[in-house]
Amino acid sequence: MRRLSSAKGRLDLLGYYPGPVSLDGVRIRVWPWLFRLPGFRGYVGYAFWRTIVVARHDHDLLTHELCHIWQVQQAGRLRTTWAYLRHAYLDNPYEQEARRAVRETAP
Repeated sequence: MRRLSSAKGRLDLLGYYPGPVSLDGVRIRVWPWLFRLPGFRGYVGYAFWRTIVVARHDHDLLTHELCHIWQVQQAGRLRTTWAYLRHAYLDNPYEQEARRAVRETAP
C-alpha cells in the first residue's frame, strides 16, 4: 500500500481531473509471467480496472499505471476503452497523459 500511496502522492500534484485518484480497492500484482504471454509481450505493466499488474516494482511504472486507473475513475471504462480501440497505442491520449504524468512528477 505504501507504493500505491507514493504514486498517488505524485498524481495528486497534477490537476488533470476534478477529483483525486482513489485507492479504494486498488491492488498491485507482480506477475512477470503475464508479460511473456501473447498480447502482453512488449509491456511491463497493465491496469485492469482496479488491479495493477507489473513485471517488477518500479515507482514510475506504478505511477503510470495508477494514472490509468485514475482515468477510468474520472472518464469511465467505456470512454477509456473506446480510446484504446480507436487510437494506436502511442497515439492514445490516455497513454500520452500517463506518460506525461510520470515526466511532470519525476523527482
